[in-house]
Amino acid sequence: SSGGGGGGGGSSLRMSSNIHANHLSLDASSSSSSSSSSSSSSSSSSSVHEPKMDALIIPVTMEVPCDSRGQRMWWAFLASSMVTFFGGLFIILLWRTLKYLWTVCCHCGGKTKEAQKINNGSSQVDGTLKPVDEKEEAVAAEVGWMTSVKDWAGVMISAQTLTGRVLVVLVFALSIGALVIYFIDSSNPIESCQNFYKDFTLQIDMAFNVFFLLYFGLRFIAANDKLWFWLEVNSVVDFFTVPPVFVSVYLNRSWLGLRFLRALRLIQFSEILQFLNILKTSNSIKLVNLLSIFISTWLTAAGFIHLVENSGDPWENFQNNQALTYWECVYLLMVTMSTVGYGDVYAKTTLGRLFMVFFILGGLAMFASYVPEIIELIGNRKKYGGSYSAVSGRKHIVVCGHITLESVSNFLKDFLHKDRDDVNVEIVFLHNISPNLELEALFKRHFTQVEFYQGSVLNPHDLARVKIESADACLILANKYCADPDAEDASNIMRVISIKNYHPKIRIITQMLQYHNKAHLLNIPSWNWKEGDDAICLAELKLGFIAQSCLAQGLSTMLANLFSMRSFIKIEEDTWQKYYLEGVSNEMYTEYLSSAFVGLSFPTVCELCFVKLKLLMIAIEYKSANRESRILINPGNHLKIQEGTLGFFIASDAKEVKRAFFYCKACHDDITDPKRIKKCGCKRLKVAARSRYFKDPFEFKKETPSSRLVTEPVEDEQPSTLSPKKKQRNGGMRNSPNSSPKLMRHDPLLIPGNDQIDNMDSNVKKYDSTGMFHWCAPKEIEKVILTRSEAAMTVLSGHVVVCIFGDVSSALIGLRNLVMPLRASNFHYHELKHIVFVGSIEYLKREWETLHNFPKVSILPGTPLSRADLRAVNINLCDMCVILSANQNNIDDTSLQDKECILASLNIKSMQFDDSIGVLQANSQGFTPPGMDRSSPDNSPVHGMLRQPSITTGVNIPIITELVNDTNVQFLDQDDDDDPDTELYLTQPFACGTAFAVSVLDSLMSATYFNDNILTLIRTLVTGGATPELEALIAEENALRGGYSTPQTLANRDRCRVAQLALLDGPFADLGDGGCYGDLFCKALKTYNMLCFGIYRLRDAHLSTPSQCTKRYVITNPPYEFELVPTDLIFCLMQFDHNAGQSRASLSHSSHSSQSSSKKSSSVHSIPSTANRQNRPKSRESRDKQKYVQEERL
Repeated sequence: SSGGGGGGGGSSLRMSSNIHANHLSLDASSSSSSSSSSSSSSSSSSSVHEPKMDALIIPVTMEVPCDSRGQRMWWAFLASSMVTFFGGLFIILLWRTLKYLWTVCCHCGGKTKEAQKINNGSSQVDGTLKPVDEKEEAVAAEVGWMTSVKDWAGVMISAQTLTGRVLVVLVFALSIGALVIYFIDSSNPIESCQNFYKDFTLQIDMAFNVFFLLYFGLRFIAANDKLWFWLEVNSVVDFFTVPPVFVSVYLNRSWLGLRFLRALRLIQFSEILQFLNILKTSNSIKLVNLLSIFISTWLTAAGFIHLVENSGDPWENFQNNQALTYWECVYLLMVTMSTVGYGDVYAKTTLGRLFMVFFILGGLAMFASYVPEIIELIGNRKKYGGSYSAVSGRKHIVVCGHITLESVSNFLKDFLHKDRDDVNVEIVFLHNISPNLELEALFKRHFTQVEFYQGSVLNPHDLARVKIESADACLILANKYCADPDAEDASNIMRVISIKNYHPKIRIITQMLQYHNKAHLLNIPSWNWKEGDDAICLAELKLGFIAQSCLAQGLSTMLANLFSMRSFIKIEEDTWQKYYLEGVSNEMYTEYLSSAFVGLSFPTVCELCFVKLKLLMIAIEYKSANRESRILINPGNHLKIQEGTLGFFIASDAKEVKRAFFYCKACHDDITDPKRIKKCGCKRLKVAARSRYFKDPFEFKKETPSSRLVTEPVEDEQPSTLSPKKKQRNGGMRNSPNSSPKLMRHDPLLIPGNDQIDNMDSNVKKYDSTGMFHWCAPKEIEKVILTRSEAAMTVLSGHVVVCIFGDVSSALIGLRNLVMPLRASNFHYHELKHIVFVGSIEYLKREWETLHNFPKVSILPGTPLSRADLRAVNINLCDMCVILSANQNNIDDTSLQDKECILASLNIKSMQFDDSIGVLQANSQGFTPPGMDRSSPDNSPVHGMLRQPSITTGVNIPIITELVNDTNVQFLDQDDDDDPDTELYLTQPFACGTAFAVSVLDSLMSATYFNDNILTLIRTLVTGGATPELEALIAEENALRGGYSTPQTLANRDRCRVAQLALLDGPFADLGDGGCYGDLFCKALKTYNMLCFGIYRLRDAHLSTPSQCTKRYVITNPPYEFELVPTDLIFCLMQFDHNAGQSRASLSHSSHSSQSSSKKSSSVHSIPSTANRQNRPKSRESRDKQKYVQEERL
């Protein structure tokens, strides 16, 4: 190894021998080394001493001395720095002293002059001030010039301008360059002779230091306090690095010296990154600061050890040096700071050891404080803090809001379902909390299509990270189980505002908990439902589904399964689960119809699709002459299919639905296997339809923006496009405003909220301003309150009992969404079911403001757990009992969240009733219960079933219970064999329509993203006809506004209904005993324009032995050859009957009675044959075509 013998280690090499203690001197100078055994001196020549004995001769080359004397000049380099530093410091102090003395003298002279001015009087003031003013102006001009230069220099070094930022960054970069040159030169001797004109690194270093000198001048000019500037770290670095370079050029030699001080410039690294706008967060700035201070201190200390160890101590004549490379010194400092101290490398010089003593004190403290903090900052850095990189040709969506294992797993299960065909969409989750291990594992299982980033949508920087501006949509999930729904909605609304503020054109689909909070979304200027923005209100849909079960039990289960993606589960055993799961695998899809269907009526196309294509079409998107689009559900035979019509289908997967687009009469007319119907090259496939289909399915909203205007009622778009029969039907209704239902012959007793209605008059407001709902003048809550005795004396029958748990502090659940579907205007007034609320009056008072405009509503203050209250409202005679709770989310234990609802349900099921009480009370009051004509015997067939007087046990009372926790469904039915881990849709209570959980609505997020018309169709089916116009009105007044009956509002009543058709008797009785479902489908469609879509079957109907069980389950879209049984109830869509209010005025209405032979009967209604009404024969045969149905509003 090479090292300096003393300070001039560059020209001498010292070697020691184990045999001789003689030192071999190769120094060109006259330095002498003492031997441990003899005092002989080596000559000044370059000869090598031969050791005694047989030692080998080691040839050593040496450098040519810079001069004949071989003198070392390290002191000259050090002196240049010291003279510069102390000389400048002396000048600054001298200048300050002189300035201070001058200020003191001038201050005293100024006071003397002021006294003279006062004594001389005012007459001499003008003459004496003139020369003084001239001097002051000259001084001011001088100060102004100096100030401008100082300001310019300050701007240049403060990075306030682009030039200043470039200069600051350039200085830092050149400082790092100079440090790199030091690292390169550290492999050479400490002092060596170098020619400036031949040494390239010296030339570069010289150029760098000239720039540093100019920058030092700028800093000096800009400094306000020159003394502190002279003593700051950057100035000291310049003093000990810049002057030695000029000395090197003059002496033609180089001294490594204190050039390691350039490492202190690393302290400014964080400032430079902030200038470049790279560091933005406090944690990143702090981390870079700690790292830069630690590394710069480490490298600087290593440079000092490298200098003194390779040079030696001056008082030892530089003889105790040791050869250490710079990186060995770096290693030495690290093991010293960490208190490890291996001992393989250590300091030998006194200066080095003295420095190590002080460095251990400071370095150990710095290591112990900085390193843990650095590790903590690095460890706390967001694991998911990167940015999303968009993949070309692949869309992505951003999902935010309530991100948990449950919500994410439910969303992914539905969004990535295999039945959706190929989903070429990447899902980006954004949440401000890092995922737990289970959620992280879920993301890893879907790593090809799912990415997670930690951040908040309220932060524009995080929105930029997930590329929200290029996202196809943003989905916001809500916490359905939060204790404060209004606060959760406010959070999601703020998320919408933040996202829309960042990118107004982004499509947003958000979940909302409370219906009244949807109004706040309308206040956002860029919120536009026509462009795909949607708000899925869970309370609105949840209560809407429950309301449908009040009208036709089981329909809520069927609809919930239709928009949820379920895989087909095959069961070989002949059980009820086999038929139920076959229907569960059906979902709702949309597809454009083939041009082969153009010009055909809707029933014709519907029958062809069902028989030929094995598809069930329930609705279409109809475009009027002004290109306005609406969704028409089973519109009837008056409507003809247009080119490019969008159909709504019920099928098991998306591939099956494509048959409706590929179908060609010329190519596929003789095909019996629907799987063979594929794309053909026939020219009958119109180019327009083909181009519409092959567009990106996710851009449907952009192609048909007007398709969002679909919630308007089904009415005539243009009279010229309808058949004469349709014109006459609607025209007759509009010309007869008095055709509304009249009073029943046997009316129930007058009870609070049950207003009597006279013949319709255009001057009386009976519907809301949109004509979609029945309306009455606001009523005070005291007028509708029933005491227990009043309720007991009033014979209630065919009504809806709503058991509600809540108190003053409970969150409102929005009972208006439950009542509105039950008050739809396409029901005649006598068909409306009376609604009785049983619960806390304090809670119901808070809800009453939204309910006081609906007729036939009463309140019984009490508790649903009181059997006396339940008997008072005749719960055994009700059509449906709804059990709701507003206290569910106030309990932390999920298994106890549904305790009130479960206890109420079990309480009702355990009740026993006297089968004669209901009839006796009815006769004593002169009232016949609805569904039972006084002129007919008690066992007269109604809905094709034998009527029994009343229900004797609570098990047979129709109940639907709302649940928060899906697993609690196991407690509702004690006779089922459901496993606690069974999914909700596979349990018996859900399949029978007796339980409903809000979790089933999670699938609507995915369904709405893929096709925004699906949400509109579902809302039309369950909400009773809520339109965007109605929502805007409710947002304005928070109440329905009454309106006068006009032809336009009355036309809104012409909407499709859902009915349950009994097969035991009536026009379809011949098909009920072993007939095929397909024959029933075709007969109902051809004869009555009635569209069948499911069966509500007794649970044990498949058993050969009779069973007393009255539970039913849902079968969705059975195949053509499915065998029917006499006890089946058929779900069907039927046309609105304008004459039902007049021709059936003497009959009362009850909708639930047909569900089992042990339940009470419903009223009798006719099936309107709208297509053949004008030409039907007036004979007994035509009157025989009456059917018994259980009606419900669609």
